Amino acid sequence: MQLPQTQYVERDGISIAYQVVGDGPVDLVVSPGFISHLDLQWADPGISSVLTRLASFSRLILYDKPGTGLSDPIRRLPTLEERVADLEAVLDAAGSERAVLIGVSEGGPTALLMAAMRPSRVISLVVYGSFAVWPTAAPEDFSPGTLARFRRSIDELEGLVDCWGDGARLMELFGPSASEQQKRAAGMFARAAASPRMARALIETVGQLDIRDLLPSVNVPTLVLHLDEDQVVPSEMGKWLAEGVPNARFVTIPGVDHNFWMGDPARLLDEIERFVTGSVHHVESSRVLVTVLFTDIVGSTTRAAQLGDSAWRELLQRHDALIDRVVSEHRGRVVKHIGDGALSAFDGPAMAMRCAEALNEGVGELAIQLRSGVHTGECEVIGEDLGGLAVHIGARIGALAGPGEIVVSNTVKELVVGSDMQFTDRGEHQLRGVPGVWRLYALGDARVPKVELDGAVGYMRRSDRVAVTFARRMPRVMRLVGQLAARGASPVSARELPR
Repeated sequence: MQLPQTQYVERDGISIAYQVVGDGPVDLVVSPGFISHLDLQWADPGISSVLTRLASFSRLILYDKPGTGLSDPIRRLPTLEERVADLEAVLDAAGSERAVLIGVSEGGPTALLMAAMRPSRVISLVVYGSFAVWPTAAPEDFSPGTLARFRRSIDELEGLVDCWGDGARLMELFGPSASEQQKRAAGMFARAAASPRMARALIETVGQLDIRDLLPSVNVPTLVLHLDEDQVVPSEMGKWLAEGVPNARFVTIPGVDHNFWMGDPARLLDEIERFVTGSVHHVESSRVLVTVLFTDIVGSTTRAAQLGDSAWRELLQRHDALIDRVVSEHRGRVVKHIGDGALSAFDGPAMAMRCAEALNEGVGELAIQLRSGVHTGECEVIGEDLGGLAVHIGARIGALAGPGEIVVSNTVKELVVGSDMQFTDRGEHQLRGVPGVWRLYALGDARVPKVELDGAVGYMRRSDRVAVTFARRMPRVMRLVGQLAARGASPVSARELPR
């Protein structure tokens, strides 16, 4: 297969590299794991054979996350919500209205959130070697053996950054069955795909992800795949994830390699092809994952009595106009105005909180204060209105906020891990009419200083740059060299290379 053309789509000033391969009847997009590199993956015999198989029954869409591979370097890591926006931008650029998503390892939470937020764009979902939460963040949900094994893996993973580009160390964890040639290639791949600082930031941020509360909102057919002896993400983590997604099917496959193209990937690919091309039907649902923002005027009854009916109606009109304008500027929609308050809906929590902050600033000219509540959950779409438990939760949270305060649920806080937002713990609360105990947080005014990240190019050796050039121009040559080296053959001379 010739090296596919790399194209770019820009989102928020960052160029995202993507490729489209094959012309099958269904679009299939891969949400990549830890690191990736669109050009180099075609030069690797193992990766290219897996991608070729996927492209044989689909229109395969591949991309590098911002900060990795051929995509632009970034100054801070995106939130999970922004990762979903990146994925959707790639789908739009590739002309894909609906696709099967494959979430690989770290890319699993992105694919799961996309399926929950955008069910109309997702045919079905495959999750490989992934997780909903780090076991160390929820030790009560995992066995002692899994916890011990996972802690060892995390120690090894964090140690990799100190010797970034050491392929042997990398493959001890990600691909224990790797040959010597694969180990050498892995080192070069890592140096080209990400800088050490980016790798460390990715590891630290992914360890904070927690999407447990969102799993019930994934209402598309879902296949969860895991190798039974995965050295990075123990299979119990995949099983736990599958149990949280309605009607998901969990399949384990013999193997120890976290990298999906290593070992014997044939059965893995058989499972994916059967799932994608078999009798898979899109689940039509009137429920979708939404972030709701409730706002209302503090002390409205007292203020109305002070102003009188006419002046109060005028103030409410100005308040409603401000809500409409600011919500629209933050890419949300006002679902309805409720007396002295409003219910607004957003695709993700970060934009909802920024909107609430802008509203707090904007109402100063009206000499009033707002209280705000933010929650992300599954809502029932009823025409232009929203219903369901998530709406009630958002309203109850908003009622607990003080003047000028923005109070959010734990779900919201977990979804913006990696952002610059800081929160104050408001403790556990019993929300009226809502089952369970809810931990709430208040959004602070301060922002966390961001560590400046850099690109991988400064860490690449001269030989790495030569290899990348060959991978771009002659991927078949690189695959041939790799195959011969894996068989223990002598180095290939220039005269022996295919013309």
